[in-house]
Amino acid sequence: MDPVARAHAQLLRQTDLQFAFTGPPKLAPPPGWLLAFLRWLKHMGPELKWVFWAGLAFLACLILYLVLREVIGLRWPGRRRKAKPAAAAPDDWRPSAARARTLLEDADRLAAEGRFAEAVHLILFRSIEDIDRRWPRLVQPALTSRDIAQHPTLPEAARTTFAGIARVVERSFFGGQAIGAPEFEACRRDYQAFALPAGA
Repeated sequence: MDPVARAHAQLLRQTDLQFAFTGPPKLAPPPGWLLAFLRWLKHMGPELKWVFWAGLAFLACLILYLVLREVIGLRWPGRRRKAKPAAAAPDDWRPSAARARTLLEDADRLAAEGRFAEAVHLILFRSIEDIDRRWPRLVQPALTSRDIAQHPTLPEAARTTFAGIARVVERSFFGGQAIGAPEFEACRRDYQAFALPAGA
């Protein structure tokens, strides 16, 4: 035996080497439902193209709507932005003439007893009640008298009257200044001028 044949025979006898190779494993056939779906896609190919373009057009319209909604404030029907309530006319802030006269009579009784601070406080608190009665959400617990007086919704006449009365009360409550007859008369006069214009 020639050396090449002998070497080949010796190589074949080695067990750590593989000389016989099997073919790749056979793949299991796809399930029937998948084959049916693929056949359906092939059959519906032309129609699906139009579905794709219709979906793309819808997406473009949706993006355009979202942009326009932010730019010009469009909304779906029934969901339009609520218009801000118009500022109330000065008469809307005035109490009824009977209520205003009752308040002045109560304040006058306190002042006649020398209780000027209580009389001014009464005018202030009744004024806050009148505001809260007409606009319940305007007066909040955290608001001070000064905050209410500076509220932009208040008409100028109401703001001026309320602010003047609030300043007198603040000087008394925080500054320790006594409220006398002059301060009471000024607050009473301002309140009467607003609540009972022209002697209403």
